[in-house]
Order: sequence, then C-alpha cells, then structure tokens
Amino acid sequence: MEERCDKCGHKYEIETGFFYGAMYVAYALTVAISVATYVITYLIYPETPYWVYIINILVALIVMAPITFRGGRMIWINFFNSYDPEAVKKFEEKKK
Repeated sequence: MEERCDKCGHKYEIETGFFYGAMYVAYALTVAISVATYVITYLIYPETPYWVYIINILVALIVMAPITFRGGRMIWINFFNSYDPEAVKKFEEKKK
C-alpha cells in the first residue's frame, strides 16, 4: 500500500498497525455476504442439501475477497478521516 496519496499528500497509515481494525470491518462484510448468499440460496432452492449452501458461500466469498479486503480498509479509514474537498488545492500550493 502506498504511504501517501500522490494527489493530496494524505498519509494513509496514521500509526503503526492502524489497519488492524480493518480486519474486523472486513470480517463483518464477509459475514454479511455469507448470510446474504445463504438466504438467496434458500429462497431459490429451498429443498437443497447442506453442501450446496457451503459451495455457494465459498464461491461468493472467494469472488468477493478483493472487495471485502479493500472495502474494509476504506470503511475503517473513513471512521477516522473526513473528506476535504480542498485537499488537492492545498497540497499543490504547499508543494510550490
């Protein structure tokens, strides 16, 4: 992961181990995807054996792994940093 944003100069990792909390957010996203996959499978095929649920959930989690990884980091960093629409302009002025 980059240390700083090249457009606005924002430092991503506020302190050492900052993104450990993102693992909990990614875990919550994974649980939500698993539950949604289970419900959708049940609604489509109510009389299916348990192994179909397991395969569907595993496939959904493997496909969604990059999204949960990056999504967890994005959600976590947005808990602690607010959006500054003038950040790029301030960074360009500071560089001069």
